[in-house]
Amino acid sequence: MSGVTKHPKNTLKHFWKASVNDYALAGGFSVDGNTFIVSDAAGGIFVFNAQSGDLIWSQKNAHKLGALSTAIHPLDNTFVTTGQDGRILFWNTTENKAQNSIDLGNKWIEHAAWSLDGTLLAVSYARKVSVYNESGDELWQSDDHPSTINQIAWSTQNELATASYSQVNFFDGLSGARKQTLKWKGSLISMILSPDSDIVACGSQDNSVHFWRRSTQRDSMMSGYPLKPASLSFDKTGCFLATGGDIDIMVWSFKGNGPEGTSPICLKGHSQPISSLAFARQGLNLASGARDGTVIVWALREDNQESHLSETRVSDCVSNLYWHPNNQVLAALDRQGGVTVWKVE
Repeated sequence: MSGVTKHPKNTLKHFWKASVNDYALAGGFSVDGNTFIVSDAAGGIFVFNAQSGDLIWSQKNAHKLGALSTAIHPLDNTFVTTGQDGRILFWNTTENKAQNSIDLGNKWIEHAAWSLDGTLLAVSYARKVSVYNESGDELWQSDDHPSTINQIAWSTQNELATASYSQVNFFDGLSGARKQTLKWKGSLISMILSPDSDIVACGSQDNSVHFWRRSTQRDSMMSGYPLKPASLSFDKTGCFLATGGDIDIMVWSFKGNGPEGTSPICLKGHSQPISSLAFARQGLNLASGARDGTVIVWALREDNQESHLSETRVSDCVSNLYWHPNNQVLAALDRQGGVTVWKVE
């Protein structure tokens, strides 16, 4: 695995910084890019002006036992949060009150995701997944999976993918009918779909990345990671897959006959394990965050030969990284409740 020479550039310029009350877990920019949403471990919801960093509104203890996930609607300025209190809350960025709520009782709702067209909402809790329409009406609920569902994602065909122990399942989004099961021996702790939904990549408990091509049902594995690859990110074209699992980032190329039989690009720059990865919405800029709070932006090249970077630091372990819709602003959340935003120049 070859390393990449670093060429520092001053591409990250401080834009604004704010804080929430506890560990900043999840969030993102609204579809119009005007607001930035954060949920924290204490159950608080915060909506900031994306240009100034001013707090527009907040709700402390919206989830009494703590928040767990946030899903930003892909087409309008609404979003959903879930928590340990078993509730799904529907919000609008302009109003300081929930528009709708669903109570699932004594369940930790760990994951939430909107379908790509914004018509369906999926949530997972323990070994089940439920799908709702935009009004909050339940359309279907799955049977128990083999274990706790570790990740969910929507395909371009309005199919819902779930990752759990030993398998990835694809369900029809409207009916819940199981369409495909991809099996692998071991626990799958992370999952991402390529933009065309043909490739499914999962980080595994055995310190490997396993992937399938749905069109051919061929599968393969990248092994040798010192740690569990919990962070995965595809670029917009689906040609490059960035993977964490160490202090270095491995970027695999799916061009031609790759990645089988090829070596990845090895991006060296962090001194602590990677905790978050995010390709920009367009192009090959890749943001990486680590447990020590270091954030790096890498400008990958199509020929895989070089990578420029800009490095900075936040208060603590980077929990998530988010790109603005215009690809010129990057936001980081951290374990101390910090929200740090930069312009990418």
